[in-house]
Amino acid sequence: MNDIIKQLLYSDLGSALANWGMFAFRILLAVELFRVHGMKKFRGNDGKPEVVPNPLGLPQFINNLVATLSDTVVPVLVILGVFTRLAVLPTIGITSVGYFVVHKNDSLEVRDVPYIYTICFLLLLATGPGSISIDHYLLNHFFNF
Repeated sequence: MNDIIKQLLYSDLGSALANWGMFAFRILLAVELFRVHGMKKFRGNDGKPEVVPNPLGLPQFINNLVATLSDTVVPVLVILGVFTRLAVLPTIGITSVGYFVVHKNDSLEVRDVPYIYTICFLLLLATGPGSISIDHYLLNHFFNF
């Protein structure tokens, strides 16, 4: 069990510069996701909440819940660096579906937004949040690694 926790929480990119760089990357990425996509969940372009596409035919409540959490709660967790590797999974799912399903017939200019988000969140999944994160604090103070 300790090995699983360590794999989920450990993230030291090797140098202070790399860790500060990942810290800035996380914040800028998450703020942009929330500002551009999360805010649409509360008020769309015409003042009404965004209608979320449902290309997989999930129950509408589940579809809306996952999309809303991915664009509103996940950015907060990413900024703080809380269970980052787990937190990014719904957003990777949503952006991948956007790229491969929703926008599969669109031009590259339209498809590049979900593509870039998917790549960025895959990077966070692979590297973790770096040592400037709550994950790092939890690992070192509660799990004694």
